[in-house]
Amino acid sequence: MLHALSRFGWRRTLQGGAAAAVVLGLLLWWVSPLGEPEPSGSLTFSTGVRSGVYQRYGQRLEGALAKDMPKVSIRLRTSEGSQQNIERVATGKADFTIATADAVATYLQSGKPGGDRLRGCVRLYDDYVQLVVPRDSGIRRVADLRGHRVGVGQKGSGVLLVADRLMKAAGVDPTEDITPVEAGIDTMPARLADGRLDAFFWSGGLPTGAVQDLAEKFAIRLVPLEDPLISELQAAGGSTRHYRSAAMPADAYDHAHQGMAVQTVAVANLLITTDRTDPLTTEAFTRTVIDSRDRIGREVHAAQLVDLRTAIYTDPLPLHTGAQRYYRSAKP
Repeated sequence: MLHALSRFGWRRTLQGGAAAAVVLGLLLWWVSPLGEPEPSGSLTFSTGVRSGVYQRYGQRLEGALAKDMPKVSIRLRTSEGSQQNIERVATGKADFTIATADAVATYLQSGKPGGDRLRGCVRLYDDYVQLVVPRDSGIRRVADLRGHRVGVGQKGSGVLLVADRLMKAAGVDPTEDITPVEAGIDTMPARLADGRLDAFFWSGGLPTGAVQDLAEKFAIRLVPLEDPLISELQAAGGSTRHYRSAAMPADAYDHAHQGMAVQTVAVANLLITTDRTDPLTTEAFTRTVIDSRDRIGREVHAAQLVDLRTAIYTDPLPLHTGAQRYYRSAKP
């Protein structure tokens, strides 16, 4: 009898252990589904000019991506700006980038290679057009740029695109009426401070570190961009519909604004890729951009403006299928 009970108890023990193992296995599967794939491989992220917002944002995002996508090797490439960024992604020289909506629309309308393969992931933050002059300058409006040396951004930048359009809207020929200087935000502030430039255009998130640094050591002023100039700019149609009237807050550059908001033009930035990028990688990349907003925003203020409620609006590009998957699973 004792032997029979012992065998019965051993059987119960085995059955109980097996049941516990099944329950534990189910719990582990529920918490971390077995066999769920992770993004892997390598990708290139085209950023922007050194010391510009794109580059600073990209450097901080690289760290967040490395943590969230440990099997992916990430390479950052500096660039001249939006126009070069778009060309790189469209032609397969980069996998992800940031570019302004007007520059994207211009690329699509031009029929350049790969435009039909471009896809949107996230509507990020707005760029604000900044026309910077010495505080004692006689330049009070865009039309006053005639006869002056003007920094207009680099050849592949979105700055050059919007600067040319603003000057044309003001009746200024950007090749004949001024001396255009193609330079980036990494050199234009120093050129203004030492007298090699009379003014420069910049389009970036607020505040842009290079402009902020300049304002702290050299007396500058930001020239307002107001109607009827903005209405004339928008009237051109096409990609100019992505421009909108906006105000740079009084505290964007304390030393330059002197307590006053400054009217200007704003345009949205988009995180873009192509349909060549697999959905799994795009979904993970999109998630990291949204989830890292506050952490990156402590160092790059513009990143704080990324908003899940508006991130899905990537006009003029359709959403990538991987980004769609993320937004369906995310809760505002």
